[in-house]
Amino acid sequence: MQVVCNLFPILTHLIIFTARKDIFISELKEKYNDLYESVKPIPYIRDGLYCIDRVFVEGGIEYLVAEGKMNSPGTWAKLSSYNDILNDDRVKSTRRILEGEPGYGKSTITLQFAYDWCNKVQTSYLKNTDIFILLRLRQLGGVNSIYTAIKRFLLPKDSTLTESDIENILSDSTSVVLILDGYDEYPDQNSDSDSIIVNILTKELLQPFEVILTTRASCLPKKYSASTKRLRLTGFDDKVRTKYIQKAVVGNDSEATQKIKKQLDENPDLRDLCQVPLFFVMFAHMSNESRQFQKINNVTFFFRYMISCFHSHMRNKMKDENVQSCHLKEADHMKLDDLAFEGLSGKNQQIVWTKEDIRERLGQDFLNQYLRIGVLVEEEVIDISDNPSLKISDHIQYKTEVRFYHRLFCEWYAAHHLAKYASRDDVKFTPCGEGEEKDEQKNMTTSDKDVYLKSLDPFNLHYVYRFACGLDPTAAEKIIAYLESRKDAEKVAILCLLEQGQNITNLLETVQKLCSREVTIYDNDSLLLQKSTVKLLEIAETNKVRVGRNTFHFF
Repeated sequence: MQVVCNLFPILTHLIIFTARKDIFISELKEKYNDLYESVKPIPYIRDGLYCIDRVFVEGGIEYLVAEGKMNSPGTWAKLSSYNDILNDDRVKSTRRILEGEPGYGKSTITLQFAYDWCNKVQTSYLKNTDIFILLRLRQLGGVNSIYTAIKRFLLPKDSTLTESDIENILSDSTSVVLILDGYDEYPDQNSDSDSIIVNILTKELLQPFEVILTTRASCLPKKYSASTKRLRLTGFDDKVRTKYIQKAVVGNDSEATQKIKKQLDENPDLRDLCQVPLFFVMFAHMSNESRQFQKINNVTFFFRYMISCFHSHMRNKMKDENVQSCHLKEADHMKLDDLAFEGLSGKNQQIVWTKEDIRERLGQDFLNQYLRIGVLVEEEVIDISDNPSLKISDHIQYKTEVRFYHRLFCEWYAAHHLAKYASRDDVKFTPCGEGEEKDEQKNMTTSDKDVYLKSLDPFNLHYVYRFACGLDPTAAEKIIAYLESRKDAEKVAILCLLEQGQNITNLLETVQKLCSREVTIYDNDSLLLQKSTVKLLEIAETNKVRVGRNTFHFF
């Protein structure tokens, strides 16, 4: 009898714990279901939501075999499947970093992982995982507890679970996979003190958890565990593009598949751009609307045409009396340009705003239009106040935040701001002197410094530079000369140069400078960058620009 009495509280605790854990898992799955069932390949198609499993195809994935020495890159090797990220012995670790350029599908693959866990997909490592947590780091600014983040961003408003419950459930679970998506969008990445994310990456916190952090290759955390395994997404090749067309766009219609593929085959520039999954997905879903894609030869043209399609689609659905105001908002987006530039150029990049703040900056009508076409999107989040004077029931409130559909859209509008500024007659970016390329205080005139290029990392934000150069030839001449003078930014200068298409008369001196030096192509450069470097040499040959010898070095 005594034994039964002693077991009773233990059994009671176990029953309560199991019940809470079941509730927790159920609420997580409900949240993830909402996320992976509402994928929008094209932002403005609100009645065309897809389940992630219908549109997900596997692009190239590689892992870092060995770190590079000195100025040489590391050695990378291929993985055969996204499932290998979690179950291949070569990348086995409790800490992994998944890198990828903008638009390469980092967030998409995290949604596929969520789908696999919720549905216990038999080919997935996650079918046997106890708990799966997916957090978007753009939402975690100022949040100093993972348990707070889970409560705020993953559980429903009326959840009975407390942060303490969540901590206990995770601590007593047999296996936990935690995905931290978008370190490059994390507001606290440049914090002077170690953030909770840094403490997780260095194993100061949550040591037993399997953690995957996604980020741009140019925005790696400054601190992470020495046992961390690094992986990267390498984009879509022809085989994967064909698979996507058949799976997500036209089904088994072979004639329609060939029609889309023919457009790519007839335009090598477009085909190169469509190595970037985001660009290809939008092209594949929009290609039947117009033959204008055949004229595309750079990323600026592509984005300009894509944005115009968004606006055109909305105008077609509106009454005639509203069309004029739509045109005005499409052409005049200077306030949005300023907002985007400010968000990207600060020490702590802010690319999420409260709805009240952004409405005050842009105006209600403008905000409504850009939400309607899908360039901007809304998210409801919990706002926990630390004001001691509030009632307990008032500490947790909900607010609506607004962000860009994808960070590349933010960079597109920020580039308009930069192009307008750089094209002014009174603006000149002073080229770097020898040995000064790292000292950005010396790279600008007194009126420029601390305001513009100093705050724009040419690697993390190379699309801002490229778009700006494609938007305005005068701005391009100044920006490219500045980048060319920085020895660490020559490759970005090449990409910017090619945004000019055939209009490079004013840039031949820059072409000559770039080609007079040793031009290096690494095997881990993106295919687009490799081909851009080759195109640079073709431009030099066409314009009889002298090129130095021994130009190519492959590693």
